[in-house]
This record gives sequence, structure tokens and C-alpha cells, in this order.
Amino acid sequence: MMIFRWFESLIDPFRPAPAQMPPRSVAGFYWHFIRQAWPIFVILTVVGFFVAIVEVVMFDYLGKVVDLVNTTPATELFVRHGDELLWMALVMLVARPVCLGLHDLLLNQTVHPSMTNLVRWQTHRYMLRQSLSFFQNDFAGRVANRIMQTGPSLRESTTQAFDAIWYVVVYSASAIYLFAQADVWLVVPLVVWIVAYMFLLRYFVPRVKLRSWRASDARSKLMGRIVDGYTNIATLKLFAHSRREEEYVAEAMVEQTQRSRDMTRMTTLMGVSITILNGLLIVGTTGLALWLWHKGSITVGAIALATGLVIRIHNMSGWIMWTVNGIFEDIGTVQDGIETISKPLTVVDRDGAQPLQVTQGEVRFENVHFHYGKDAGLIADLDLQVKPGEKIGLVGPSGAGKSTLMNILLRLYDLEGGRIAVDGQDIAGVTQESLRSQIGVVTQDTSLLHRSIRDNLLYGRPGASDEEMLEAVRKARADEFIPELVDGEGRVGYEALVGERGVKLSGGQRQRVAIARVLLKNAPILILDEATSALDSEAEAAIQESLETLMAGKTVIAIAHRLSTIARMDRLVVMDKGRIIETGTHEQLIARDGLYARLWKRQTGGFVGVEA
Repeated sequence: MMIFRWFESLIDPFRPAPAQMPPRSVAGFYWHFIRQAWPIFVILTVVGFFVAIVEVVMFDYLGKVVDLVNTTPATELFVRHGDELLWMALVMLVARPVCLGLHDLLLNQTVHPSMTNLVRWQTHRYMLRQSLSFFQNDFAGRVANRIMQTGPSLRESTTQAFDAIWYVVVYSASAIYLFAQADVWLVVPLVVWIVAYMFLLRYFVPRVKLRSWRASDARSKLMGRIVDGYTNIATLKLFAHSRREEEYVAEAMVEQTQRSRDMTRMTTLMGVSITILNGLLIVGTTGLALWLWHKGSITVGAIALATGLVIRIHNMSGWIMWTVNGIFEDIGTVQDGIETISKPLTVVDRDGAQPLQVTQGEVRFENVHFHYGKDAGLIADLDLQVKPGEKIGLVGPSGAGKSTLMNILLRLYDLEGGRIAVDGQDIAGVTQESLRSQIGVVTQDTSLLHRSIRDNLLYGRPGASDEEMLEAVRKARADEFIPELVDGEGRVGYEALVGERGVKLSGGQRQRVAIARVLLKNAPILILDEATSALDSEAEAAIQESLETLMAGKTVIAIAHRLSTIARMDRLVVMDKGRIIETGTHEQLIARDGLYARLWKRQTGGFVGVEA
């Protein structure tokens, strides 16, 4: 076991990842990861060379044994050739097991698990640094599928390529040398075969590679659609569109099937072509060897060597064919992964970015422009100051830019003009982690991790004690239901798993857990984006005191379509089409009889609609 552990420790899958984006070229992408463990691959290559040499030596020994038996009296065989036979036995019993054992230890213990997970770990960490828009523009299932597949495909294609190259070079060179020693004419069929074999590989390999990449891309697309359906299973059930969903997935499956058939047709043609070529090699070499023996030019041992070696080459060429096919199928999978993995980060920390220091909690939006990369629209020339400890409410119709304003404050997107400052520090010049650690957020679309209640709560502050966690839960009025929770595997209370995105909890329960999580975080700046939207009026009233406690001493920006929930804020800011059109207290805005007053009248008059 110590030997296994030593070999398993040679590659650390969690070694620090290079900060730069993995290269977009296939060769560069491979080298980006292989160079981190290059000594292991060098040793594996050297060991592979000796494994191939030993395999060839076996056939040379076979020919020599046949000749020794034919030319030496049985009674004198061990006397005359005992040392030679002993040497042959040592090679088979010691050298071959040692070479093969070392090769397997390096491959199975060192490279197989660790190199695979090194690629997965580093690409996963890079993906986590991607912007929110990156994940909004792709299937989560497809991204995860590419991360999981790229690691083993890169490892497998690399190790198989080294083995295949050595076997081809060593077997071909050794066979030519051994054949030439017996009779130079024996080399002719082998040389012709090598030329024809290389021609076939040159013709088929690029075609297999292209079709493999297309098949991998189609497979990722299919995976993305399937996972998308599972993730949104409640929507599928509610709208009773099972047939529509089947057609949506079937469309991707038809494409994936056709792409796979295109690839397998090419591999079948390659297999048939090489089988025919190998048959010609065996017949040609064996026939030529028999003719040369008939003329007295070679010995019986040379016939045994030649026929044994070409049969081995025949088997090896079939293995190489499937190995090459597998290599380029894996390269196609890696290419598919590169399409997702090797994309530049759009929101990055500047060189020398410092942690944000919040001493008062003032937030300033200065001449802010943002429109998601479009030419114009959304937020333009916006100025807003939120004083330390001030509590403001953002009001406006849907699409006015309220949530977008919060997203750019959190720096989920970079501004296209202007600046946002917290206590005078431009948020573009501080680290993203420090910025978001100083802002607590409760959103209208509360999404919990598919982990335990405890894990979800401690996301707010991982180092919090049980007493602090329980106090946050009590203030959020979540202590009423958490002890009663039981998951499908019998875990109860704080250890119960909440399901994907928290689907095992009601909307109100998810919201209370989210509020407790932010209470535990205790950040100096607080964003409430429809924080009580999932609560009924009774539940909202029950936690209103907790929200007041949560907001105490903090700078608060609250968004709510239910205007009664933010009417008591220090100041209300009314937005429309990305601009601030009104600001003041509730009473001041009612007296002004503008957009806010119209929205208020609609809601207090019993309507929930807002003006277009």
C-alpha cells in the first residue's frame, strides 16, 4: 500500500492553478496542463520505450529457441546454451514484469486519477471566476459536462499517444532490423506495409478527428437540454408539455445520433482498410519467408520470428487503429471543452486591486452608463448618492433598471461609463470578493444550494458559531419550521437537505432561510430585492421586526413592487427607463402627484398592474 500511496502522491490534483486563461489552441491547451506534471510524462515515455523493446525481444527469443532446438542435440542443449536460456528466462520473469509493473503504476496510480482531477479542478476554478452573463448564456448541464469530460479525455489521449508512438517506432524499427539480419528480402513486405499504413492513417485520422469533435459538441448539446428539463421539471409538469419537451430533446438526440454515425462510418472504413492491409502483410511476409527457406537462404527460426512478429504487428496495428480512433475522439472532446473553458473573463480584478474598506457605508453612482453591451438604453447618465446609514427604496415599473442598478453595484457586470464608489473607493479598483463580502443581499428569486439547512445558513458566515446561527434563524422566524424538516434519507432539522435550488421548501420558507443567512453575514451595506415577495401578509408582518433589526445601522437599498413595504424608507427613488425621475419621502412624492403617486393609487385601489 505504501508503494501505491507514493505513486499516487506524485501529482497533486489541487496544486495552484495558473491564473491565465487556458489557451484556445489544442496543442497549447494540452501543454498548459501537461507541463504541470511533465517529469511524470517523460518517465512514462521512457518506461513505455522499454516495454516495447521487451515485447520485441520476446519474438527474437522465440526465433532463437527454434534455431537452438534445430541445431543442438537434445542432450547438449542445456550444457551449451544454459546461460543464454537463463538470460532469456530472467528477461521474461524479471525485466518484463518490472517494466510493465512500473508502467501500470505510473499510468493507473499517478496519471489516471490525479491528472484527470487536476484538469477538472483547475478548469472548475476558472469557470467560477466567469461572469454571471457567461452562465446565463449557456446550459449549466453543458458547462458541467464539458468540465467533467475534458479531464479524462486529455489524460487518455496523451497517455495513449505516447504508448502508440513507441509501439509503432520500436516494433517497426526492430522488425526491420531483425528481418534484415535474417535476409534483406524479408524487409520488403514490411516497408511496403509501413508506407501504406501511414498513408491510411494520414487519410483517415483528420476525418475521424473532425467527426469526433462534431459528435462531442452534439453530445454536450444533448446533455444541456436534458439537464435543463430536469432542472425545470416543475415548469414542465405545470404546463403539461411533456410531448413538447420530448421533441426538444429528440431534436438534439437526432443530431447527436447522426454525428456519431458519421464518426463510426469513418472508423469502420478505416478498420476494414487496415484489416485488408494487414492480411497482405501476413501473407506476403510468410510466403516470402517460406520461399527463402526453400532456397536455403534463411533458417526455420527466422520463419518463426518473421511469422510471429508480423502476427504481432497485425494485432498491434489493430490496437493502434482503435487507439488512434480513441485518441482523436478524445481530442474532439477536448476541443469541445475548449469552446467553453477557454473564454476570457469579462469581469476581472485589476492588477494590484485592494480589499474594500467600509467605514461608513456611503454609496455613490456617478454618471453611470450601462446597457448590457448594446448601443444604448437601460441606464444612462445616472447619479445617485446613498448616505451612510440611509435607507432608500427603489421604485418603478418593471424594466426600469432597478435590479440592474443592484447588479452593477455588486459588480456582476462592469460599467460602460461612469463610476460607483463605496466610501470613496471605486468598486472597479477593489477585489470582487471583498466588495461582495461587504454587501448583504436578499433577492426575489431565492435559490438555495442542494445542501443541508446548516450549510446554506453558514454560507452567510462560515465561521459563525451555533449560537449565532440559531439567533439569526430566530430573528428570521425560521425556527418555526426548520426543526420539523425531514429529507428523503431521514436527515432532520438543520441537517436536512433542501433539494436543488431549495425546491423542498416553500417560497416563504426559502425566503426566511435567505434572510437568516444575510442576518448572519451582518454586512454594512444591505440590498433587499423584493425580499418579502414570497411571503404572505401574515408572514411578512411576522418578520418585519427582524427586517428592522437587520437594517439597523446599515446602508440599505430596497426594491419592492409592493410599495407599502418600502413607504417608510428614509427616501424613495423613482426610476423609469433607466433614469431617476423622482426622489423624496413617501409623503413628498404623493404630494407631487407624479409616477409614484399613480403607482400608489393603483395598488391601494386594488390593482397590481403598473403603468407601461
